[in-house]
Amino acid sequence: MSSFPDVRLRRFRRTGGLRGLVRETRLSLDQFVMPLFVAPEALPNVDLPGMSRFTVDGVVREVEGLVSAGVRAVILFGIPEDKDEDATGAWDDDGIVQRALRALRPEFPDLVLVTDVCLCEYTSHGHCGIVVDGEVHNDRSLELLARTAVSHVEAGADVVAPSDMMDGRVHAIREALDDHSFESTPILSYAAKYASAFYGPFREAAGSAPSFGDRRGYQMDPANVREALRECELDLDEGADAIIVKPALPYLDVIRAARESFDAPIAAYNVSGEYAMVKAAARGGWLDEKQAALESLTAIKRAGADLVISYWTKDLAAWL
Repeated sequence: MSSFPDVRLRRFRRTGGLRGLVRETRLSLDQFVMPLFVAPEALPNVDLPGMSRFTVDGVVREVEGLVSAGVRAVILFGIPEDKDEDATGAWDDDGIVQRALRALRPEFPDLVLVTDVCLCEYTSHGHCGIVVDGEVHNDRSLELLARTAVSHVEAGADVVAPSDMMDGRVHAIREALDDHSFESTPILSYAAKYASAFYGPFREAAGSAPSFGDRRGYQMDPANVREALRECELDLDEGADAIIVKPALPYLDVIRAARESFDAPIAAYNVSGEYAMVKAAARGGWLDEKQAALESLTAIKRAGADLVISYWTKDLAAWL
């Protein structure tokens, strides 16, 4: 069996051209999705620019720049002007996401428009479902989630992505979409969404922090991976066309386990806390943001993700 000095693995590391020839994992902008927050009033975020809020007119201008840079897909999150216990703004025909979709669809016919389907941004209590007697009621929430998904597709969404973690919501949404002749609309399900500490900046940007308790009663325990695979399997059985693992970097093992278990497309959400940590370290001069971001995104792809939702998507368009 040959070994050193006949075998020298450094030979293909000597130059950038040689390294590129044998690179196993590559980043392609085609497989990245840029999150966008739409609200009645704009709110720039200097420290975390990927988490700024845009008005409907503002998001059209932002998307124009993204599309010009080569971004192929965005996912929309809405912050309504008013909130209530029934999350009316989530499924209202004149809701903030619905208005954004109607503004974007004719302007960017080739852009993939994904929408986050959840109630947390729209409820007065900040939870992802309807609250009954102090608890999030699973089955009562399904009808409103399905109604929200249908309203998004009617307004122009290409893909709906339920993130609420209610049991049975994929089935309810698939059934509702099919009943409204949207059989061709795919469901990108947040199948393994963990009750994570890494969502903090998102909740501030989206105004979706719960006013009481937490979300551990319906989001997953960070200690569990076998349960994540059960969640993925159930969502696929209910009609999900692709699944999401969220967060990404602390759960690379879950991405890998899902990749080895399922043939369906797998997405990973490179969440706000992961983005914010690198941004903060770069501001402190402790690391290079571009190199750290590219390394992080490569790790997510290397673990097995087919597509990545990331606040670095806009930057990635320039870096690549």
